[in-house]
Amino acid sequence: MAALLELRRVSKWFGAVQALREVDLAVSAGEVMALVGDNGAGKSTLIKIVSGVHQPDGGEILWAGRPILLRSPHAAKALGIETLYQELAVFEPADVTANLFAGRERLRPGLAGRLGILDAERMRSFTRETLERLSISVASVDQELRFLSRGQRQSVAIGRAIAFGSRLVIMDEPTAALGAVESEKLLDLVGEMRVRGVAVIVVRHNLLHVFRAADRIGVLYHGELRRVLAREAADPQMVLALMMGRRPAAEGGA
Repeated sequence: MAALLELRRVSKWFGAVQALREVDLAVSAGEVMALVGDNGAGKSTLIKIVSGVHQPDGGEILWAGRPILLRSPHAAKALGIETLYQELAVFEPADVTANLFAGRERLRPGLAGRLGILDAERMRSFTRETLERLSISVASVDQELRFLSRGQRQSVAIGRAIAFGSRLVIMDEPTAALGAVESEKLLDLVGEMRVRGVAVIVVRHNLLHVFRAADRIGVLYHGELRRVLAREAADPQMVLALMMGRRPAAEGGA
């Protein structure tokens, strides 16, 4: 399968510190790639490069086989790259519909639209259909996000990404502040993105969730991508060994 996103020998420096060392990584449409590693391994730097927050100091990025320059988050979004950080970019005083359409509001046809009047009912209807299609449960699309659980707010943010045609969704520790039930619902939603052909990069510390959701697992250690493992060819002990810079015991490591 051809890669949707490909990083070739991507490096990044912050002053005298090399945060990434010649990383090669490819992610295909409909694939869930988990990135794991200890603090300081380079996970955040890598996803910020893909989301346009940082620019690499070496190497190149390809999108659907073509070299690209991601000079800003806006440039990444224009390609269909959506990033969901732990600090959710949602508007808690606003309702579910307003959050789903943030920056993409629809105007009424004719003169009303030219006057800037929103087509509120069409937006509500689209929001209901989107949440129902993705099995995202909220009491009402008119409910303010501040009254929803963190898991529901996270789901609305994911729904926004899927609804408007994102091709790659990057998720930074999506279940970190969730309970067991909401974590399972969110992992189901990741599976739904896979089915819909959306590529997903998820940064996660919880290896149980990694093995539950990922197709492949990329292990970072001190800025190096040590290994990319197919889920069925790996186990948690192997991944932990690589995260600590060791050779897995199955390969004769200490």
